[in-house]
Amino acid sequence: MKALPSPLISRASRLVWLLAALAILCAALPAHALRIKEVAAVQGVRSNQLTGYGLVVGLDGTGDQTTQMPFTTQAMTNYLQQMGISLPPGTAAPQLKNVATVIVTAQLPAFAQPGQSIDVSVSSMGNAKSLKGGTLIATPLRGADGEIYAMAQGNMVVGGAGASAGGSKVQINHLSAGRIPDGAQVERSVPTPLNDSDTITLGLNASDFQTARKVAQAINGKLGNGAGIATALDGRTVQVRAPLDPGARVNFIADLEELAVADSVPSAKVVINARTGSIVLNQAVTLGPCAIAHGNLSITISSTPVISQPNPLSQGQTVVAQKSDITVKQEPGNIIQMPPSPQLADVVRALNTLGATPQDLLAILQAIKAAGALNAELEVI
Repeated sequence: MKALPSPLISRASRLVWLLAALAILCAALPAHALRIKEVAAVQGVRSNQLTGYGLVVGLDGTGDQTTQMPFTTQAMTNYLQQMGISLPPGTAAPQLKNVATVIVTAQLPAFAQPGQSIDVSVSSMGNAKSLKGGTLIATPLRGADGEIYAMAQGNMVVGGAGASAGGSKVQINHLSAGRIPDGAQVERSVPTPLNDSDTITLGLNASDFQTARKVAQAINGKLGNGAGIATALDGRTVQVRAPLDPGARVNFIADLEELAVADSVPSAKVVINARTGSIVLNQAVTLGPCAIAHGNLSITISSTPVISQPNPLSQGQTVVAQKSDITVKQEPGNIIQMPPSPQLADVVRALNTLGATPQDLLAILQAIKAAGALNAELEVI
């Protein structure tokens, strides 16, 4: 059998040996218990997305080019009219270099009350070069129902810097988006259906019948006092009877979230990121017996300029042509017998014997799965 080139093995070894290290680490760690708050959440206790359209002023000549962004001028004109200022009829549209139109977004937390402050993110929607040093003027933030739930205003924090001169430009990080800590004040609260019935519903972060059963058993064993107060309705939700008094219900949920639940072995899964070439396998992945043939095909095209000189006194012109050389090189395929692998470390060690690049491993794993030898779910992201 022909040995694989060492550069090919070195490129692939970085990925597969990293997977091997992760496999050994996962095997060395003992099974541990998780708290219910880490595997489930109370349904109805959630945040809400807010968004608004606003203006950032005070920029150092890096705002929108109003000749290309007419809505910037229109938005500024509407703002001035609200302030009681209107331009005389026939006045040309102002050229605003220090103003930029932005989209403002925020998360309204659960149980947020009027007067509380929340963070907001500001992103340019025009062709502004930079939002650094700008100030967001009062911007209403609306929910999905169109109602105003918060008002945003304040000085922006932009984590970037840039300079340009003479056609050259240097930029660090992003200049078209920023953040205003505590930049919005809540004006309206969102009702949370926490005390609407005699039960609360826990929604698991991942659908798993075994985890749902363990959560119900943990609640009945610690808080049930011999009664079955928790019932697993399906693989995603667990219904729990809770006290009706709001104060007692809060204490009940606080104790419930701290209950320990034994960690379940997840289903076997291989996650492949086709854009970056990264592969992640969990500890439940096993490999059946199979044989794999792997080879590489490389095509090299090189161009060499060829100069043709005319004869003396022929009044001809010098011509430069290109001569192309195409070389096709195909390495012989190597057939490798893959034994059954009951552990993740064995799977990674078997893949390492292929000497394939990370991109090749993407195709090899998909082929093994299609052949029925990979005992895992294959997910491509």
